[in-house]
Amino acid sequence: MSKFLSLVLRHQPKVIGIRLDPNGWIDIDDLLVAMERHGWSLRREDLMEIVRTDPKDRYAVEGNRIRANQGHSVEVDLGLKPVEPPEHLYHGTVERFLPAIREQRLMKGRRH
Repeated sequence: MSKFLSLVLRHQPKVIGIRLDPNGWIDIDDLLVAMERHGWSLRREDLMEIVRTDPKDRYAVEGNRIRANQGHSVEVDLGLKPVEPPEHLYHGTVERFLPAIREQRLMKGRRH
């Protein structure tokens, strides 16, 4: 369920016919109704448990709204301010990607 929630809130809200606001938020009740209409039954308590226990802290809840915290491929403004990276910045990857990373540097891809 968490993976489907991530898909909907980060990449394909249209899969269940929802629209995120410009900052990526959606009303929790609207989300649950849309999920139910598309065969994904989820109780509010279970949604809150997914948010609370997510090991990567993928979701934020504010009042009666929810959004993904990062990694969107749909256009949203999370209100994050750019910061200077530290002198040493580490990125975990597998060895086979090192030559491309060294040649092209890290690239954000299609995520915002």
